[in-house]
Amino acid sequence: MKKIKLDIVGLSYSQTQSGAYALVLGEVGGNRRLPVIIGGFEAQSIAVEIEKMTPSRPLTHDLFKSFAETFKIKLEEVLIYNLVDGIFFAKLICTDGEQTSEIDARTSDAVALAVRFECPIYTYDFIMNTAGIVIEGNDFAFLENIENVGNYKQSENPSEEKEHESVEKEKEKEKEPAKNKPSPYASLTLEQLEKTLEKAIENEQYETAAKIRDEIEKRKS
Repeated sequence: MKKIKLDIVGLSYSQTQSGAYALVLGEVGGNRRLPVIIGGFEAQSIAVEIEKMTPSRPLTHDLFKSFAETFKIKLEEVLIYNLVDGIFFAKLICTDGEQTSEIDARTSDAVALAVRFECPIYTYDFIMNTAGIVIEGNDFAFLENIENVGNYKQSENPSEEKEHESVEKEKEKEKEPAKNKPSPYASLTLEQLEKTLEKAIENEQYETAAKIRDEIEKRKS
């Protein structure tokens, strides 16, 4: 499969998901952008390294790098290789000079390590086709309006034909009247909704978190 090299375009605070950030990865030499919702700690870790700030004590990702370098392990690249139920899957391609290994990782952690090891970040073309967003104009305007991007996360399928069919079905569902889609969270109290939202974000179930957030906003309006 064709690999696409990515750069970090920016980080944007999420106005719809409390404590979450949108990490925007940009296609090198192209105009597609890949937004990935990540947690506040991971966003801070990425920002600290990009800005070359030195924390008083090593962050978790700094510790990982020091540990790897102590044992002569090098991170060669990060690959975002799959997208299932709205969640991106990534892996670290590491080597000790003799053997190359692949280690499964959260995308946010993988990117935080990539900036520390100064290694490239890649994804596959089918992921950019499914979840990528084509921008017109500059990235500043895109980051300013990141909250209006919409549902850019779709499930990945084995074949391009099935993938296209799945995306089309999702689009049709979005066109259905809201009254035909009763909220599964309608029976929960506001306090229960807040706790469920926190757990969804913690488990990186951002599509579920968005639905819960909508229910909370509806109750408060």
